[in-house]
Amino acid sequence: MHNIQLAASQIVQQVLADGRNLNQVLDESLRRKAVWTPAQRAALQDLSYGTLRFYGQLRALLGLLLHKPMLDQRIYHVLLVALYQLQYSKAAQHAVVDHAVRSAQMLNAKVSGLVNAILRNFLRSRDALLEQAAQHAEGKYSYPQWWIDELQAQYGERSAAILTAGNLHPPMTLRVNRRCGTTADYLAQLEQQNLHARLIEPDALQLDKPVPVDKLPGFFAGLVSVQDAGAQYAARLLDVHDGMRVLDACAAPGGKTAHILECAQVEMVAIDKDEKRLQRVAENLQRLELFAQLLVGDAAKPDKWWDGRAFDRILADVPCSASGVVRRHPDIKWLRRRTDIAGFAAQQLNILRAMWLLLAPEGKLLYATCSVFQQENEQVIAAFLAQQPDARHFPIALPESGNGQILPNDQHDGFFYALLQKI
Repeated sequence: MHNIQLAASQIVQQVLADGRNLNQVLDESLRRKAVWTPAQRAALQDLSYGTLRFYGQLRALLGLLLHKPMLDQRIYHVLLVALYQLQYSKAAQHAVVDHAVRSAQMLNAKVSGLVNAILRNFLRSRDALLEQAAQHAEGKYSYPQWWIDELQAQYGERSAAILTAGNLHPPMTLRVNRRCGTTADYLAQLEQQNLHARLIEPDALQLDKPVPVDKLPGFFAGLVSVQDAGAQYAARLLDVHDGMRVLDACAAPGGKTAHILECAQVEMVAIDKDEKRLQRVAENLQRLELFAQLLVGDAAKPDKWWDGRAFDRILADVPCSASGVVRRHPDIKWLRRRTDIAGFAAQQLNILRAMWLLLAPEGKLLYATCSVFQQENEQVIAAFLAQQPDARHFPIALPESGNGQILPNDQHDGFFYALLQKI
């Protein structure tokens, strides 16, 4: 556990201090040490994700425990991970403290006694310290103050539930491939493997407990995919029918592309500006035995890749803050800046304008984000409609939503959808 704790602290430091993507840093760490067992890899992921998920609270606790700033950032991040373990894991307390002290001795022997004293002080005064940390919004919710302010301004008293949902462990939801069978058929197969799930949407089954994909019956034969229930609305809302020409802009990693192809026999074009991420689309389609024309291209610059033939349906799943999926990517909370939101909104409007030119008369475009910020959602659509007289905005019937905004809860992540038709 000592090595795992130390490795997690280094991953967390690279994310917080260097502004790097958590998944990328974690993958690099796992590749460097190929001898990690599956259990150790899972533990390393839990410590890295968990520390970043509750970083606001953990930082507030350390602020109360440290009488002066910790100059050695390596030790500071070891303490963050150890506090996460003491507060949220089932690891033995004495072992967590012992491993943190050993890590400190390796990194900076002068402060190993201080590490021991800080962690033992936390254990002695835990309840009082947690109460003190929660006096400030960042310590209570584990989000940056600007993020909390934005949600409170936009959602009022509902903001607390949104913040809390973003700190939950995400559910594992499956999308049953309707070309291969029904949800009832697949539920029966899961039960035979002693895997329990429940139907939450027409094609969506939520597992009681996450499992590796190789444990899912028929996964590699294309019977099922892993996809959040909120993301599964896209294919249904797009209203695709056999014979249509369909574009999935910003398609990677390909979950929505595949779902559309499972729903209807269409001529599918999928683009993404990132060639490596487009390869993931190819792999997903290959597993499901589906076909699409894959193009490397920027959705905002169709003149570089478009062949001039109009599309009946376009899915514009645009780049965004990803504020609706932070429980899957907790580093986003700490890497985003308030000023990023306006930048995303400008980019989204540019893509929307560019995609509109590719849409056939009477065709439909579905605008999608995985954001809960109105600047990227309702405000972008309002700005577009004000400029585009040939656009009609369809009302969308979504659970707990009259405006296309799905808020994160225990069944799905946060998403926004707007369906537009060219008239």
